[in-house]
Parts: sequence; C-alpha cells; structure tokens
Amino acid sequence: MNINEILSGMAHRPIDAAHNLRPLTVQELNAHPGEHPNSIAWLLWHTGREVDVQLAQLRDEPQLWESYRDRFNLGELGDSVGYGHTSDQARQIVVDDQQLLVEYVDASLNALEDYVATLSVEEFEQVVDRRWEPPVTRAVRLVSIVDDATAHVAQAAYAAGALKN
Repeated sequence: MNINEILSGMAHRPIDAAHNLRPLTVQELNAHPGEHPNSIAWLLWHTGREVDVQLAQLRDEPQLWESYRDRFNLGELGDSVGYGHTSDQARQIVVDDQQLLVEYVDASLNALEDYVATLSVEEFEQVVDRRWEPPVTRAVRLVSIVDDATAHVAQAAYAAGALKN
C-alpha cells in the first residue's frame, strides 16, 4: 500500500459515515443540542466547505461550491468555511436537505480522492504553506483536511444519535 492508497482510504471513511447517518427531520438537522451553535447541518456544510476550499487551493482550480451555492441558498455566509463563525453566524447556516449536505461532502471528498491518486511522492513532499513551523507539506495538509472531515462527520453522527428518541 502506498501513500496515495492510504490517503484515499482515509478520505473515504467520512463519506461512508455521512451516508450512514440516519434520516433526520428538518428540525433535527438544524437543532442545536445543548444549545451549541453548530447544528448537524452546520457540521456537514462545514465539512464540505473545508475540504472544498483547501482542495481548490491545492489544485489551483475553482471550488465545487460554485455548482452548489445556489442549491444551498445561504447567501454570502455560505461562501465562508465556518472557521471563526460567531454563534449567530453558525445559527444562520440552516439547510433543510440532508441529501444535499451529504452530496456536497461526498463530492468534495471524492474530488480529494481523485486528486490524491494523481500525486507523486515528490508532490506529497512539496511545501504548500510556510506560515507554520515546520512548514506544511502537501501530505500534511491532506491529512489535516481528512482529519477535520472525519471529526466533523463523527460529531454530526454523535449529535444525530443524541437527538434520537
């Protein structure tokens, strides 16, 4: 197994988890368990956004969001990623379509899998961000993207389970 296959396998785990979320009502999707500002809808939206934005930067290509923006209908706030959202901003992310959220997560992570398959060992080792010490390589950034996606989909699954009567 090589690094391409390992990262591809890692990227598929949150896809599977998102697809295995139980069907949620609109109220459950947008609920705020424990009064936390991040709903399940926010968690899934953020997962897609963080993957999409960072992958677009790595690939130097447009975001998939361009074909999803109108379907989500979140206005300018939807163009953000969610990092640094205030509680009020997080609560403004309201999405009534679970399948749309899962579709965006799926598309973003599948695009990451496709991208990873094209990379050479040398490309994985390239520094992509010098703002950190040590500088961040492409491989480290990809692991970080997948780790964040996994964490947020797991949070969504936990919240969905906690809401189940």
